Amino acid sequence: MTTGSSYPSISANLDLRGEQYQSNKEGWTPILDKFEDALKQVSVEGNDASLLRHQRRGQLLHQDSPFLEVCAFAGYENSESTPGANIIAGIGNVCGKPCFLLSHVPTSQGGAWNSMTVLKVNRCLEIATENDLPLISLVQSAGVFLPQQRTVFHKGGQLFYDLAQRSAAGKPSCAIVFGSSTAGGAYHPALSDYTIFVENQGQAFLGGPPLVKMATGEVIEAEELGGAKVHATMTGLADQIATDEFDAIQKSREWVASLQMRTQPTLGLIEPAAPRYPVEDLLSLVNPDIRKPFDMSEVLLRLVDDSRLSTFKPKYGPNIITAWAHIMGHPVGIVANQISVINPTEAAKAAAFIRICNQQNTPIVFLHNVTGFMVGAKAEHAGIIKMGAQLVSAVSCSKVPHISIILRSVLRSRQLRDVREAIQAQSAQSKGKALSPEKLQKQIQTFRDTAQRDAESYSTSSSLIDDGIIDPRDTRDVLGICLEVVSLQGVRGAESHMGLARI
Repeated sequence: MTTGSSYPSISANLDLRGEQYQSNKEGWTPILDKFEDALKQVSVEGNDASLLRHQRRGQLLHQDSPFLEVCAFAGYENSESTPGANIIAGIGNVCGKPCFLLSHVPTSQGGAWNSMTVLKVNRCLEIATENDLPLISLVQSAGVFLPQQRTVFHKGGQLFYDLAQRSAAGKPSCAIVFGSSTAGGAYHPALSDYTIFVENQGQAFLGGPPLVKMATGEVIEAEELGGAKVHATMTGLADQIATDEFDAIQKSREWVASLQMRTQPTLGLIEPAAPRYPVEDLLSLVNPDIRKPFDMSEVLLRLVDDSRLSTFKPKYGPNIITAWAHIMGHPVGIVANQISVINPTEAAKAAAFIRICNQQNTPIVFLHNVTGFMVGAKAEHAGIIKMGAQLVSAVSCSKVPHISIILRSVLRSRQLRDVREAIQAQSAQSKGKALSPEKLQKQIQTFRDTAQRDAESYSTSSSLIDDGIIDPRDTRDVLGICLEVVSLQGVRGAESHMGLARI
């Protein structure tokens, strides 16, 4: 590891004491307040009665812990889901090793899986597996939420497939059975490499005592049917019995300590250095109204180590910034939209830069501030389709890790409204029908409102289109954690078949 970056230091050129910058900062207050309120909503772990019952059993509730939570807003304001989709998940260090942590929320519907739960779990396993992270699951689940079985059973099976594939690929997983785990909840520890049961509390069975009585007439207590001692002495499912939940967590830490991590040295890693300008400046630089432009180069100076950047083709296609830098000591290539449209030259430059990053085995951070590719005669004649396709191809064929920070939606609701209005009018004209202006405007307004709602970050995150929402001031820290994770196996770009990087 070297002690500093050789990239040139860039000086900020803006005086943030100006009226507009102060207005920007003030405009972020209600947005961040809403964000904090939303975080509280998705952190709810069941009603008061369920929480109290859980505590009386002597069981632990989720405690705050320093880790990067993933998909926290899954199912947010979704009537068919629960806060966080009944799963808490994230990345954190255990015994100094990055691990993926997955926990059921037993105080909400008994930890049952609803339609959003399975989608969230499947995404979490994808992240854990592709980044070679050991998986620790805190299991206490009633299995499938039966009222939603039609939308849960088929996709829910992906978890079992993923656990089996992880084991076959040598990617370890540990399940700590904290409480009653039924049906699919029982298969989770059974398909894990290592299992820990809490004594007189952890249970696993395909059918609980009520179902057993109904199916066979047998009357049996849960502990006798599938408790920790049963699985430790008779079935062999339990590898360890813990005296309580604290002991179970300690045993899982001992398991992590025994693992041989296949980490690769990160080429170009340097000693991290804080940016020369405070991250708080981001609230002044960026207008809360995403329709208003801002200087992306100034944003980068608040994110990268020592505010040092080496820019690729600064005078060509200037609406996209392509540059090399370090973030938390990790070498990165950065692709950042300077304004909201991509012209042919920007597309060609970005495609070339992505190919070079693959040649250099450098991960790429994308800062998306774009509404789409440019349209019109000038753009078409300049080859926007061809150049745009080159960019799409470069991104698709790239093998280095990609980390995306989305700053705005792809298409504004006003543009969508105008396009929809034109299509409706053209369709009516082609059919020889008279179109009522009042009816048209009502349809357009409904469409606009829906598009506006669906474009919000809370809606996309609720639907698991992205992996979460962050405070802008946490961007550098989040990128640092992500870069550490994606670099664990070493970064390897695509082979030479990506082609020459020359434009």
